[in-house]
Amino acid sequence: MKKERKRRLFTWAAGTALCLSLLGCQGEEKMKNGYYTAEMAEYDFEGYKEYVCMLVRNNKIIAIEFNGRDQNGFIKAWDNEYMNKMKTKQGTYPNEYTRLYSSRLIESQDISQVDMISGASTSGGRFVRLVTAAIEQAKKGDHQVVIIEE
Repeated sequence: MKKERKRRLFTWAAGTALCLSLLGCQGEEKMKNGYYTAEMAEYDFEGYKEYVCMLVRNNKIIAIEFNGRDQNGFIKAWDNEYMNKMKTKQGTYPNEYTRLYSSRLIESQDISQVDMISGASTSGGRFVRLVTAAIEQAKKGDHQVVIIEE
């Protein structure tokens, strides 16, 4: 009887190990530590190319920068003229919504839980695509910048 029980336990353990190793049953692939960056391939109609740069530690996003830069390297969130125009028309502006999107992602650790911000949904859609690509790079441990086509 003891022999049969040991055989069943061994068979169960072997099957579980096979499932975990070959079929990926252990859950999602973990992100590797480091910085990961994704950026849009083209400049948007405002003249900015949006990007994210995130820092991963122990399978968690602990810091993220979401912004855009123009061809001269000027940062979108620092453009006061653009901020004043956008805030009047849209009710938000880059220095506000980039921080909100980033903080919501750090809090939830799940891009699907980050709600779009009214007035910044185009940038929000790009944020989702950029973060998704950066997370895929982090799972591979690939630190090359990912370029996202519109």
